[in-house]
Amino acid sequence: MNILLVEDEKSLSNAIKKILEGRGYFVDAVYDGLSAIDYAKGMEYGLIILDVMLPKLDGFEVVRILRKDGVNVPILMLTARTTVRDKVTGLNYGADDYMTKPFDTEELLARVGALTRRTGEVIVDDIKFEDLVLNVKSAELSCGRESVQLSRREFDVMKTFMYNPKMTVTKDSLIINVWGIESDATDNNVEVYISFLRKKLKFLGSRVSIKNIQKIGYKLEVAAE
Repeated sequence: MNILLVEDEKSLSNAIKKILEGRGYFVDAVYDGLSAIDYAKGMEYGLIILDVMLPKLDGFEVVRILRKDGVNVPILMLTARTTVRDKVTGLNYGADDYMTKPFDTEELLARVGALTRRTGEVIVDDIKFEDLVLNVKSAELSCGRESVQLSRREFDVMKTFMYNPKMTVTKDSLIINVWGIESDATDNNVEVYISFLRKKLKFLGSRVSIKNIQKIGYKLEVAAE
């Protein structure tokens, strides 16, 4: 399952991301309210974990806009605010649950588990799209009887595509989610790994290819049978 994590404190964001990924979730991390809205509307998520105090647009406004625009993904709000009024505000705007900082790791996982169970989704070992199967534990990409081992970065890039197979994924979003917002990675790094993956898809004989969307990014394309 994909989770969108919106937390501007990068050390805390990295810690939460590591905890969730250790339990088998896939996590996209963004750091401001406007990015949260873009990602929530552009990709499919099973849960949004949302801080209240955010740059550009606060968490309350993010919830209000998403609910107004028909985004019904469960939302867990995180905040250092402890007043009842703040909790009520978040819930009234459409949040599903509320946690105050600092919080216990096990409580966070329990609340995430409870909210994701409501959606009827489960954590899976394989991501499938057309004739491809990506094993999330072994990072092995298969097509029919052929398979190849992916490096960690190849896996992270391919996972992003296969979880959002109908979406155009921008280079910026790949850099943030694969290398991290504070990395020195550039468009060239993305292009190198796209090239690696294209070669592996060709080796597998898959009908799936990675199409370049000029000046925007990439998306998966399926050849006609």
